Amino acid sequence: MLREMTLLAQADTTTPRPDRTPRREPARSESLASGGLPATEVTLTFEDNRLASLVFGQYDQHLAHLERRLGVVVSPNGNHVTVKGPRETAEQAGRVLKTLYARAKAGAAVALGDVDGAIEESNVQRSLFPTADAGKASFDAIVTRKRGPVRARNAAQDAYLRQLKRHELTLAEGPAGTGKTWLAVGHAVSLIEQGVVERMVLSRPAVEAGERLGFLPGDMREKVDPYLRPIYDALNDFMEARHVERGLQTGMIEIAPLAFMRGRTLSNAVVLLDEAQNATSMQMKMFLTRLGEGSRMIITGDPSQIDLPPGQRSGLVEAVKLLKDVEGIGYARFEEGDVVRHDLVRRIVMAYETAARRERDEREEAMRRPVSEPQGEGDSEGLKRMLARERPR
Repeated sequence: MLREMTLLAQADTTTPRPDRTPRREPARSESLASGGLPATEVTLTFEDNRLASLVFGQYDQHLAHLERRLGVVVSPNGNHVTVKGPRETAEQAGRVLKTLYARAKAGAAVALGDVDGAIEESNVQRSLFPTADAGKASFDAIVTRKRGPVRARNAAQDAYLRQLKRHELTLAEGPAGTGKTWLAVGHAVSLIEQGVVERMVLSRPAVEAGERLGFLPGDMREKVDPYLRPIYDALNDFMEARHVERGLQTGMIEIAPLAFMRGRTLSNAVVLLDEAQNATSMQMKMFLTRLGEGSRMIITGDPSQIDLPPGQRSGLVEAVKLLKDVEGIGYARFEEGDVVRHDLVRRIVMAYETAARRERDEREEAMRRPVSEPQGEGDSEGLKRMLARERPR
């Protein structure tokens, strides 16, 4: 019995055991991305753990957002992060993370919108430049003392900022949430801080009150405040609250309803007209002719949210049609895909735009249909008899 057990042990040592290491075939299948392209693994190491946590976001929400947008797998581990996916996409995600880390290192906040902006910027870089020169391209930015550099988040905002810096008069139209007013206020604040202009004039049509502001209580500023609250919020984003209050007291920042701009000449000032889609054609012409020497004028609005009474033309729509191609006037157009406020806002705007487009197509299709044939004599006689029966006696 002992001899048989010894022989069995010797047989075990001579018989090759099955290999327990992973086989090469599964490894090759794991190296393929979901689209069938060879996957690449990009590993990044950030020096500062605190800044890395800002880049990753709370509960790694920024990395999860990056995964959804680019279709990659991002695995954080301390200050290390590994990106797996198709080669171009994985390298793009790596550039996005480096951009966000540089932003955090400069002391700027990193939010979900900044992740989207970095992705859009990397898309533009990849399409315009080879990989070696990708770092040479970047979206334009405005710089203020409170916020530092504020960079555009997409190509439309980048073109908008370039138009603001290049032209004395800029028209901007597009849906809500695209940053038209916010960037315009930031640009105005930067012009004042650089000494390019001496004051800022903020205006907005008060359509909801029918321009009869006398019915509202308080002085002029208190009457107009409810309509200019979004501009105040943007001012407080780019300036300290005490500086805003001091500017309002000294006249460096002026709040003027559109109805009271007639007869003025605005020199050495940056003038902003918000919600310009609610300005009438006559008001828009009056406002445009207020531009004086050394001044800049910015006009923003959303043509899809016109609150004017039926029969009145929007001054913004007319001004864009007449002045868009005039030399020396800048023009920026935002689409529903350029919304940066919130991803849900983007989907809401796109849903409304799709419904409006469908309704417009149905209306045009109805207009193209041929007119129905006139009714025959028999039908006409029958209609006369029916009307005769229904006529009161």
